[in-house]
Amino acid sequence: MVLKNGSADMASDIEQMEKHNIIVTTLEKIWNWGRARSFWPLSYGCNCCPIEMMASGAARFDIARYGYEVFRASPRQADLLIVAGPITLKMAPVVKRVYEQMPSPKWVLAMGNCATSGGPFRDGYSILPGAEALFKVDMYVPGCPPRPEALFHGLLELKKKVERGEY
Repeated sequence: MVLKNGSADMASDIEQMEKHNIIVTTLEKIWNWGRARSFWPLSYGCNCCPIEMMASGAARFDIARYGYEVFRASPRQADLLIVAGPITLKMAPVVKRVYEQMPSPKWVLAMGNCATSGGPFRDGYSILPGAEALFKVDMYVPGCPPRPEALFHGLLELKKKVERGEY
């Protein structure tokens, strides 16, 4: 086997590495691979979306099969903030402070129409027009309320994004 640059020695080295199960990669790719598979979520919820988020942890849907079952109670232990439902103006400073207390790198998943764009309450005087008003949102899960399967899809898409190093 000869590579495009004509080096038969390099081709035989690659064949030897494959034979002995040796993987050559960069430290950043390994780091991102680990980050993508070890999200520690912290949840903020209001109204109906948190009910669907809680249902995702029940036996019927079982979020544990993806490894995201351990929701953290402290922002200092979490790296993924799941915003489920609307953010009221009264809660906005609290949610912002919780986000700022999370260690870097950190990600945000906005779950439901209220968290993504204000939803049916967008014209109200007390609701933010989405979580994007407070911080950068990495993944949006649409729906009113979104099903647990939609949350799983959003988490798996976020996993792919983190693996690619897009954060």
